[in-house]
Amino acid sequence: MKKSYKVTGIDCPNCAAKLEEKLRKVEGVEKLTLNFLTERMTLEAADDKFAQVLENVVKIQKEHEPDWEIFVK
Repeated sequence: MKKSYKVTGIDCPNCAAKLEEKLRKVEGVEKLTLNFLTERMTLEAADDKFAQVLENVVKIQKEHEPDWEIFVK
């Protein structure tokens, strides 16, 4: 499954790149991109594990960049 989400609060391309690197290491992530210019995150993961992977990605994001918001609804 592949889905794209709006991300707000990204204020630095280097911060986006560093967080993208961390999020790619979350178990179950097949592919993840975090685009500073478009303020979008695209996540690919197995259909049956997608919800759990997304939850883990958001958790890691909040730990490292608490001012950012990933709109998952």
